[in-house]
Amino acid sequence: MKNKLGLVSMLICMGVGLLLPELGFCSVESSLSAMQSKLVGVILPLVAVLGLVFAGLSFAMGNQNARSHLILAMVGAGVGFGAQSIIGFIRGMVN
Repeated sequence: MKNKLGLVSMLICMGVGLLLPELGFCSVESSLSAMQSKLVGVILPLVAVLGLVFAGLSFAMGNQNARSHLILAMVGAGVGFGAQSIIGFIRGMVN
């Protein structure tokens, strides 16, 4: 079973490589930069807002853990909305 799964995954990778050869010539740095901008600009703030909504609903429904949900949601929102600054700070420390 494991051998068949490995063979199938190898064939899929080879098929993708043959059908999309331009993927082999892409720049890793530009791909990572695009992924970082999408993650920091769209996904993290969206997750932060969803966490705040969940914590608010939990608080409104009288959940016993609502206070911890709210604290964790605020910490997550701080990280989500401050991610660009955090990344810039870390890059400044490394370079």
